[in-house]
Amino acid sequence: MSQFLLDTHTFIWLTEDSPHLSSELKEMINAADLVYVSIASFWEISIKLKLGKLSLNQSYESIGKTVANSDISLLSISFADTVQLLNLPLYHNDPFDRILIAQAINHSLEMISTDKKFDAYPIQRIWV
Repeated sequence: MSQFLLDTHTFIWLTEDSPHLSSELKEMINAADLVYVSIASFWEISIKLKLGKLSLNQSYESIGKTVANSDISLLSISFADTVQLLNLPLYHNDPFDRILIAQAINHSLEMISTDKKFDAYPIQRIWV
């Protein structure tokens, strides 16, 4: 059973049909049993948009509609995720990535990401 958590950049590239996301990864995502995007990714996107550190080819509001009309499930942050976060070693300093790592561990999800820093943690990172 394939269960994936999309890193924020992976989610953006998927929803914007970016060439940064290989056709092989798109096929893996489409064929997966479960695909999640964390609410933390939406938090990160909204902050980066406000600060001018990110631009999208679509409106932020349309991203929510994209998720609602897709097979991607929204993953909330639980208290258990924050406990896992508290216990993570500080190999990665980005707070958004750290909560994604905690969620991947707690929910036994494979992470689809280009971020090689994830490899320091007990999760499976996929990128092709």
